[in-house]
Amino acid sequence: MWKTPVQPTPDLEEPLPEPRQSATAAEEDLTAAGEGTFSSPNGRYSAPRGQRPGVPKRAQLLFALSLVVVDLGCTWLAFFLAHRLTEMNLTPRLMELQPDIIVGPFLEFLPLPLTQSLVLLSLFSSQRMYQRRRPLGHLDEIFRTAKLTTLCTLLTVALVSLFLRDFVYHRTFLGYAWLLNIVILTVGRTLHAQIQWNAQARGIGGDRVLLIGGGDSGRMILQRVQANPKLGFQVIGIVDNSSTRSILNVPILGSVADIPRIIDEFEVDEVIIALPESTHQELIGIISLCEREKVGIRVLPDAFGIMASEVTIGYLGGLPLVTVRDVALQGWRLTLKRGMDLVGSAIGLVVLSPFLMLVALLIKLDSPGPVFYTHERMGLDAKSFKILKFRSMREDAERSGPGWTVENDPRRTKLGAFIRRANIDELPQLINVLFGEMSLVGPRPERPVYVEQFRQMIPRYMDRHREKAGMTGWAAVNGLRGDTSIEERTKYDLWYIENWSLALDIKIIIRTLGQWLLGTNKNAY
Repeated sequence: MWKTPVQPTPDLEEPLPEPRQSATAAEEDLTAAGEGTFSSPNGRYSAPRGQRPGVPKRAQLLFALSLVVVDLGCTWLAFFLAHRLTEMNLTPRLMELQPDIIVGPFLEFLPLPLTQSLVLLSLFSSQRMYQRRRPLGHLDEIFRTAKLTTLCTLLTVALVSLFLRDFVYHRTFLGYAWLLNIVILTVGRTLHAQIQWNAQARGIGGDRVLLIGGGDSGRMILQRVQANPKLGFQVIGIVDNSSTRSILNVPILGSVADIPRIIDEFEVDEVIIALPESTHQELIGIISLCEREKVGIRVLPDAFGIMASEVTIGYLGGLPLVTVRDVALQGWRLTLKRGMDLVGSAIGLVVLSPFLMLVALLIKLDSPGPVFYTHERMGLDAKSFKILKFRSMREDAERSGPGWTVENDPRRTKLGAFIRRANIDELPQLINVLFGEMSLVGPRPERPVYVEQFRQMIPRYMDRHREKAGMTGWAAVNGLRGDTSIEERTKYDLWYIENWSLALDIKIIIRTLGQWLLGTNKNAY
C-alpha cells in the first residue's frame, strides 16, 4: 500500500575509498607502497594518516573568487547598458522635464557603479552569498538576488547623495541600472552555479563526509547523497556498531569511539549525524567528539518532535519551559491565502475553459463512462469532501475496492495514462478551490481509509490537516507523490505548514507550472 522510507539493501563489500593525500604523501607512496598504514583495533578499514588543510580547499576558494568576479562584471555591465539605454531614450520631452541633467559620457557616472560594487560585495558577503556550497533553486536565487540588489541600489543612492551632493544623474539611468542589475546578476550567478554544481558532481571542490548512523535514517541520507552528486558530498565512510562491512557500497569504518581517529585519517570535512532516536547525552557526546576535530557538523533531528510548531521559552518559578504554539494560518495570513485561491481559481477556470471542454470530449470518445470522477478525500480539520478529477481509469477500476496507484497501472485508459502524467486530470480541482474545499497550494489530500492507516503509523500525520488540501504542494514539486514514502511526504508537508508565506506559495505554483510545461513531473502516473 505504501513504501517505507528506505527499503533494506543487501550489504555489499567494496574496497575502501582512498583518503586524500598531500603532494608529498602521494610522492612517497610511489616509492614505498603500503608505508605509513596501520590497522584499527577492531580490524576494520584503515588508511594512511593525512594532514587536514588549515585553509579552505583550493577549488572552493576558486568558486568564491570567481563568483565575486562575476558579480562585479555583471554590475558594471548593467550600468554601462543602462547608460546606453538612457542615451537612446532621452527624448525631447524628458529633456524638457529635467533640462539641467544631461547624459554625458559614461566615465562621468563612475561614482554610481563604483559605490554599487563596494556595497554589493559588502552586503552579499554579509548574507553569505559567496558561500553557496549546495545547489539553490533558481527561484530562490532570483528572489534573493532581486531583494539584495534592490537594497544595494537604495544604499548606493543614499551614500552618493550624502557624500557627493553636487553629483547629478538622470532618474531614468538609475531605473535602468536597477532593473538590469537584477536581470544580469541573476543570469550570471545562475550560469556560475551550473558550472559549480557540475564540477562538484565530478568530485571537484566537494566535501568528504563521515556519516554517523547506519540505520534507516542513515540509509535515507546516503541514498539522497548518492542520487544528488551536485550536492558535493562524498561519503567516505559510516560510523555504526553493525557487524556488516558496508552499507550501500560505503564502508563502515568503526564505532563512535573511533570518530576522532577516522576524522583524522580520512581528512573528513563534515560529519552528518543520523541518529534521531539517540538520547540527549549520546548526541552531546558525539557532537563533542566531532567539535574537537574542527569539522562541520550536521544533525538529522527527530523531525516530528517539534515540526510544524513554533516554540518559545517561558518560565515557571525560574524553571524554563518550552511552549509549543500551533502555527496554522490565522487572521490576515489566512485571508491573504484565501484571496489568492479565489483569484487564481477563477482566472484558471476562465482561461482554461476551452481546454477543459476539449479534454472532456476526448474522455467521452476514449472510453465509456462519466467525464468526471469524484471520490471522498480528507481535508481541513480532518473533514471529508468530494474531490473532482477527470476520469483517467476504466469505469470498473475500483470494483474490488480502492487501490494505490502505481507506475504503469493497468487500470488506466489510453488517454488516462497521458493526462495523469501531465497532471491534466487534476485541473477540475480548480472548482474545489473556488468553493473553498481546497487551496491552490497545500498538502495533497488522501482517502479517509488511508488516513486512518497512516495516522496509526506516522507521528504527527494528522497535523497535515490543519491546512486545506492543495492542488499542488511542497512535497509534490519535490517528487514525493504517487507510490513514494508517506513519511517523507509528511515531513515536507509539515515543513510547508511551518514556513508558509505568500512567496513560498508563488514559488511552488511557478515550479508546478514549469514541471508541467517541461514534462518533468516526478512520479506522476
